[in-house]
Amino acid sequence: MVIKQDDFVLCTVNKIEGTTVFVTIENEGTGTLVFSEIAAGRIRNIREYVVPNKRIVCKVIKISSGNVELSLRRVTGKERDDVMERYKKEKTFQSLLKNAVADPETVTKKIKEKYDISDFIDKLKENPEIASEFLKKDELEKISKVLIEKRDKEKTAKKIIKLNSDSETGIEDIRQILSVKDAEIHYLGSSQYSVQTKALDFKETNSKLDKAIKQIQEKAKQLKAILEIKEK
Repeated sequence: MVIKQDDFVLCTVNKIEGTTVFVTIENEGTGTLVFSEIAAGRIRNIREYVVPNKRIVCKVIKISSGNVELSLRRVTGKERDDVMERYKKEKTFQSLLKNAVADPETVTKKIKEKYDISDFIDKLKENPEIASEFLKKDELEKISKVLIEKRDKEKTAKKIIKLNSDSETGIEDIRQILSVKDAEIHYLGSSQYSVQTKALDFKETNSKLDKAIKQIQEKAKQLKAILEIKEK
């Protein structure tokens, strides 16, 4: 991956000198943030935002003469969560490959030449055969077995909601309201939808479900839609 302007990247804070924060960009070298790009307004205590070894998600605002200029304040909560989730998926996939193939780094590199690694992992869960062009038969069998076992162990949580909008843009508003992360949403008819999450334990999947419902509630309120939570 070659980073470019407007990309969102995971960084680790190295040091703070004067009014500049120096970071390491995950797999992409180094970068810097000036204090004005840490947070809006006056910063009373910089350590409330950045300290050495802290992981932060930044936006690339400029690349010049090999220096990558970054921003923390221009990253929304959703953008931060998306990057962290992608990083988590890649780490999990790397661990999976290490137990199945002799050269996981080379395999990962080949996959990245054709796929976004996060999208590839999602597709792999549904159809392990897509990895056949990158793995030997015995390697693919090992990974398929682990993925099937993991899928079988997943716990689910679900709530039914009823959502209506009287707005002229009601259909688009509802689409926007139901566009939430880490949840499967299906239309049940009569303005009702199921909101379902999955994880390896009940605590995590319930936490994901609560977060998804909260996002839906906030969006519905903003767009003046009528929301009713029916049941789990």
